[in-house]
Amino acid sequence: MQSISTKTIETPIGEMMAGAVDEGICLLEFHDRRMLPLQWDRIRQQLNAETITDNHPLFAQLETELAEYFHEGRQSFDVPIIYPGSPFQVKVWESLLKIPYGKVRSYHYQSELLGNPKAIRAMAKANGDNRLAIIIPCHRIIGSNGEMVGYGGKVWRKKYLLELEGALVKQGSLF
Repeated sequence: MQSISTKTIETPIGEMMAGAVDEGICLLEFHDRRMLPLQWDRIRQQLNAETITDNHPLFAQLETELAEYFHEGRQSFDVPIIYPGSPFQVKVWESLLKIPYGKVRSYHYQSELLGNPKAIRAMAKANGDNRLAIIIPCHRIIGSNGEMVGYGGKVWRKKYLLELEGALVKQGSLF
């Protein structure tokens, strides 16, 4: 059985819990997220792992890149990540990684990119199951009407992140 190292990381928008295995960061989530215990259970099960409090070497890179994101405009992350999930979830998460910094997409637009415009709810659920907040930029998904909906890390944080990135969230400027 492998171990997932855990660490709490301070950010300008609250504490985040990080998890790492040798292959990469496997969890980065807001400490107060309601789904955090379930996210930990899922990742432990998927990786057949137990959690330990340990200063994994990847945490230094993660903290540096998060600080650069919040204070210097870093637009993407280079820290290795691992995101086990169903084939559909992985497809959704990989599509989120392609959304450029400073841009937003609607749930409907993303479901069309996935080849199934009727899969909006399934896409939204997979988006919500993302365990790598900020790194896999699920905060860049908004409602078709331009509203900031559906963010497990709380809508005020989504607004903060989109403002930090300079994303336009007015209707008609989604793409």
